[in-house]
Amino acid sequence: MIAPATALPPLREVIARHGLNASKALGQNFLFDGQLLARIAAVPGDLHDAEVLEVGPGPGGLTRALLAAGARVTAIERDHRCIPALAELGEAFPGQLTVIEGDALAIDAPSLFTTKPHIVSNLPYNVGTALLVGWLSADWAPWWQSLTLMFQKEVAERIVATTNSDHYGRLAVLAQWRSTSRIAMPVHRSAFTPPPKVMSAVVHITPQAAPECVDFALLERLTGAAFGQRRKMLRQSLKSVPGALDALERIGIDGTRRAETLSVLDFVALARAAKTRPLTVSG
Repeated sequence: MIAPATALPPLREVIARHGLNASKALGQNFLFDGQLLARIAAVPGDLHDAEVLEVGPGPGGLTRALLAAGARVTAIERDHRCIPALAELGEAFPGQLTVIEGDALAIDAPSLFTTKPHIVSNLPYNVGTALLVGWLSADWAPWWQSLTLMFQKEVAERIVATTNSDHYGRLAVLAQWRSTSRIAMPVHRSAFTPPPKVMSAVVHITPQAAPECVDFALLERLTGAAFGQRRKMLRQSLKSVPGALDALERIGIDGTRRAETLSVLDFVALARAAKTRPLTVSG
């Protein structure tokens, strides 16, 4: 029988009992609002008996909400101080929680699951973008069903940004070329303990069919070069990518344009053309 989250001791009490002050070095900011946490856990849809990966659960605020929703949670936590508090949650929800102590960047997460999990996390700010890019670079269709992730608001806006907007860049292209992304909800800084200096937002990402004949590594290199020198014209910024300038000409993209003027579909077309560039014939 699932233990209701309301039957558990208040999270503040658990944190005080275990001496779990948030670690700035680990990018920790704790959420206490049970209703907010339940709303986040509801973003992926019905999680009853679904597998969920949570990275950086800390003392287990979001973990509680996921378990109360009926999910079978695998939580990866780097901070050994949080392990006893998470163990208490495991006892309250028998058979639903597996805790792995370690660095999520170094753990082979796909090997932990027999079915495709949802990934739901209030990500540590210092590793959030690196984890996201790693999940987006997975073979397609990916090993996960959906991503529901808390980011700094500015990062969230970069993920969902559209062409010619202030936040549009490499991250938007990598997140959108074969998946859909949306901001599911804003989260005010005052909801956290300690309050961060910036606002946050929850982003929801679901995979879509990948365009044919497009290599992720090449797309990443193209966007890295283009947006790494975003004030320069494409014919300058893309010089370092083999086949890119020829591809621009073949698909009719003016080399005097700048990266932020190209849509996600433009970058997809550019990556496809650069991959299939004509062979040069030596005479």
